[in-house]
Order: sequence, then structure tokens, then C-alpha cells
Amino acid sequence: MVSGAATLSATAADKTPAVVYDLGGKFDKSFNESAYTGAEKYKADTGVAYRDFEIQNDSQREQGLRNFARRGMTPIVGIGFSYEQAIKKVATEFPDTEFAIVDSVVDLPNVRSILFKEHEGSYLVGVLAAMASKTGKVGFVGGMDIPLIRKFACGYLQGAKSVGDNIEVIQNMTGTTGAAWNDPVKGGELAKAQFDQGVDVVYHAAGGTGIGVLQAAADAGKLGIGVDSNQNALHPGSVLTSMVKSVDVAVYKAFEDSAKGNWTSGVQALGLAEGGVDWAYDDNNKDLITEEMKAAVEKAKQDIISGKIEVHDYMSDNTCPM
Repeated sequence: MVSGAATLSATAADKTPAVVYDLGGKFDKSFNESAYTGAEKYKADTGVAYRDFEIQNDSQREQGLRNFARRGMTPIVGIGFSYEQAIKKVATEFPDTEFAIVDSVVDLPNVRSILFKEHEGSYLVGVLAAMASKTGKVGFVGGMDIPLIRKFACGYLQGAKSVGDNIEVIQNMTGTTGAAWNDPVKGGELAKAQFDQGVDVVYHAAGGTGIGVLQAAADAGKLGIGVDSNQNALHPGSVLTSMVKSVDVAVYKAFEDSAKGNWTSGVQALGLAEGGVDWAYDDNNKDLITEEMKAAVEKAKQDIISGKIEVHDYMSDNTCPM
């Protein structure tokens, strides 16, 4: 093991990887922070430093990517679908630099496109939400109203309805611009409005906005469901579970593959079978999950992996069948 680590470090020393975060920043407790966690783990494991950049507005995406590319950094990972146009442009300018993008596809020979099957993980937390609800009404708060977030919502809806057709799912989106990812006050207001309609479990897919959703649930004595990172510890005993999306693993693997000379471009789609998404169970939420709930969600997980349950992907046709 020592010689293997030494070999990796020696090889990786020739390359400095980089991450460019989306709006909300690397400490958003959610999507960006998962990427940061993966980069930090890589640094801890290998001793190889990386560079990162937190944009403050959309115009800085291209600027951040190009600055890193000019300085010879590789691979450069853009966190979020909003990097699509910037990476298309900059990766074309720097064909010898390796780029990766999370949540979108850029069809260039030097770009790795990393997608997740969020609908599969969202189905699982939908099952748990419906089983935990005492009112038969569960909620969803999305960030920016885009097909990707509708994909979370549709998976959640399918999971909840699998428990019972009478389960009602109330949905709200925060906005239509990038600001929708970083508005915890609005997130809290949307959650409270859902609670007033009888919702007692609410799932967010809203980045930093979701911090307000989980806070509102804790304050109201309701249950929240986290996303992307494991957010169970934010309000122990109030967060039912989290739909974990392994952006950290994707970033780590991009860094490692480049360092070891195993880089591949093209599309990677990571679902339950690949360990790309899952539900979170730990000391913070174990008292909220009954044995019946645990058995049901694990059965659903295995049925999705085997193909017995096929979760509709909203982004395949921009519709939700329910």
C-alpha cells in the first residue's frame, strides 16, 4: 500500500487539479460542499494540493475555468449544469486540458460529463416521506425551476405514491434564476406555507435555499429531508433522511483518474447500482426510521437496481407520469 500511495503521489505531483463551484459556494452544506469534501479527501489521501474558485456571479464561470487552464491545471471540474456553455468554450480553447462537468453533458474529447440518477434516490426518500407522514401530505421545495430539479420532484412523487395513491405531494420551486439556490429565507417561507396546508414531511432539492427549509421544519416540529450531502446532522431528530448524491466521489475519481493516467471522457451516469445516489441512515435519524420503513426502502432500492421497479426520468421527456 505504501509503494502504491507513493507512486500515485509522484505521478500526481505533475498535475494540479482544480474545482470551480457553482453559486452558493463550497460551504452550502449541500451540492457544492459535497464537491469540496471530495477534493479535500483527495488532498488528504495523496498529499496533492488542488485549487478552487467560488464564483460570485454567472460571468465568472468562464473566467475561472480559463484562468486555471492558462496556469496549466488539470483536470478542472465545473460543479453544476450552469457550466455547460463555459466548458464548451474553454475546453475547445485548451484541448490538452482535462475538464469534467457535473450534471450536464459536454460532447468534447477532453470533457468527462458526470450525471446522476437523482430520480432513483428521490424515489427512495419519497417512500420514507410517505411512510413517516401522519397527515398523508408531503412536500417538495425545489431551487431553480429547471428540468433537473423536476427530475428530483418526479422521482419523489413516484416513491411517495408507491406507498399509497392517496398520498398528496405539494410542490414549490424557489425561482427561475441562479439566486434560487441561495435564498434560505424564501426556502423557509415556502416550507411554512406547505405546513399550513397540512404537509408534515418536506424534501428539498434547493442547494443553500434548502437550509431554510430544514430550519423551518425543525422549528415547526415537522420532518425535513436533505439532499446531495448527508444533512441529517444539521437538525438531529428532525431530518428524516437525506438523498445523498456522491458528487464527492465523482470529484475524487476525476482527480485520481487524471493523476494515474486513467482519464476517460464521455458520459458517466451514476445511480443506485453504481453507488452514485442513496438514502442516508445514521445516528442522527435512526430513531425516526422504523424497521418497517427500513425494510420497505431497502426493498425498493433492490427492486430499482434489479429493474423490477423502473423510475421514470423526467428529463427523458419533460413529463412526470403522475
